[in-house]
Amino acid sequence: MAQDSTQEKHNLAGVKHTVLVLSGKGGVGKSTVATQIALALKQAGLKVGILDVDLCGPSIPRMLNVEGNDVHQCAQGWVPVYADKDQQLSVMSIGFLLGNKDDAVVWRGPKKNAMIKQFLTDVFWGDLDYLIIDTPPGTSDEHITVIENLQEYKADGAILVTTPQAVAVGDVRRELTFCRKTKIPVLGVVENMSGFVCPHCTECTNVFSKGGGEALANQFSVPFLGCIPLDPQLTQSLENGQNFLELYSNSASAAAVRKITEGLLKR
Repeated sequence: MAQDSTQEKHNLAGVKHTVLVLSGKGGVGKSTVATQIALALKQAGLKVGILDVDLCGPSIPRMLNVEGNDVHQCAQGWVPVYADKDQQLSVMSIGFLLGNKDDAVVWRGPKKNAMIKQFLTDVFWGDLDYLIIDTPPGTSDEHITVIENLQEYKADGAILVTTPQAVAVGDVRRELTFCRKTKIPVLGVVENMSGFVCPHCTECTNVFSKGGGEALANQFSVPFLGCIPLDPQLTQSLENGQNFLELYSNSASAAAVRKITEGLLKR
């Protein structure tokens, strides 16, 4: 145990800020928000890591065009995969450890928890400005494992992602309650898929209604970081593993991501 504690201290000691990305419901674009915030932080000149602990749905490698890469070992532990030539954005995911990208992870809770703990203790991140942890939906064992293993390092807090519909907002309300029970600071709420901005006339149509995330933030007296509209160009960029913020820097969605990231940097 003493050796594990020393290794964890060594590997996470160089991380200045740790941010969890949570959602009470699947399909709200949590991984999309996590990757775009990470890319925006990198664009701001910071060194960033993404830890994908969504063991059953590891989508981060594809979104960052690092699918199929191998994880290597060094004296300090696992070396994360770098998503850029400058090595300013590093990634660790169960997706790198599967023999086939279509393999299902059929594990019970204890094995999942052991894998997450290994990610938190054995990955040699080096010096990072921000470590973004993309979690699975819900309030399960995986989340508790992450929180317990980060207690020594006092994570900055969590960003909660929702879509505007009442059903999604209700699930994220439970996630806010989870944060309070586990004493995780809430850095803010992001409303994803908030309207569709026409690429031709820039008119916004509220496909899934609007304002649920902001109302929830006000109800719980937590910051509302902003809305990200539905954007086919963002979807296509993620499918192709392209940097949306560079390709479509003048789009409404890119501006929204930058605004959210600026709000995070002020916390």
